[in-house]
Amino acid sequence: MADGIKIAIFGDYNFTYNTHHATNLAIDHSKNLLEVDVSYYWIRIDEAANYKEDDIANYDGIWIAPGPYNNEFLLHGVIRKLTHLKIPTLITGDAYKTFIEVLINQYNLNPNNEKLISDNLASDNQFEKVIVSPHSKTLERIYMNQPRTELTSSRYALYPQLLTHLHSEWIDIEAINQFEDPEIISLKKHPFCVASMSKPQICSTREMPHPLVSSFLNLCFQLAISNPDKSKSA
Repeated sequence: MADGIKIAIFGDYNFTYNTHHATNLAIDHSKNLLEVDVSYYWIRIDEAANYKEDDIANYDGIWIAPGPYNNEFLLHGVIRKLTHLKIPTLITGDAYKTFIEVLINQYNLNPNNEKLISDNLASDNQFEKVIVSPHSKTLERIYMNQPRTELTSSRYALYPQLLTHLHSEWIDIEAINQFEDPEIISLKKHPFCVASMSKPQICSTREMPHPLVSSFLNLCFQLAISNPDKSKSA
């Protein structure tokens, strides 16, 4: 295997949560495909909230895992910090909405305190299928031009006035779902800050690692080998 990378998984890990177990497995699936040694470390949200930029820089990438979270307020602060850094970041599941809320607050997109994001439209405590169709050239390459059936327990709709503001200056829409809502978005002017409303890790298998997870880890690796002098502490 090639030289390794370190990934921090920010989330309140619970071994009984299927999505948390699936996150670990998805990394294992993709690292075998890429032939890259990946070390990953779960870090609770309250710990991550106290991280300085130098602490975050010890990792080659950050994955914001699905919830539930012990402290949503601290999660806002963690994501806000990551939007200002250039470290590759992957956000999946519940934190998609938090990411949008951070952008709303950061850029003062809701001065009248209107409702701009729907309530969760997915069934409580159940996964439902969502068809994810590539919308950008980048995701077309990653998904090989094909839509994918994913699983989610988080489904939000962005109100048109919010989506217009976000899309014009702050985000790119990478994929849409069958309801024509943005399903995967990315932060403009960032090497890789991607938020997926669905949970790609659940659909990853040993035989078919999820392409979004593999692309995230591959970019982390490519950036790491392009900067071999970057120091990391254990």
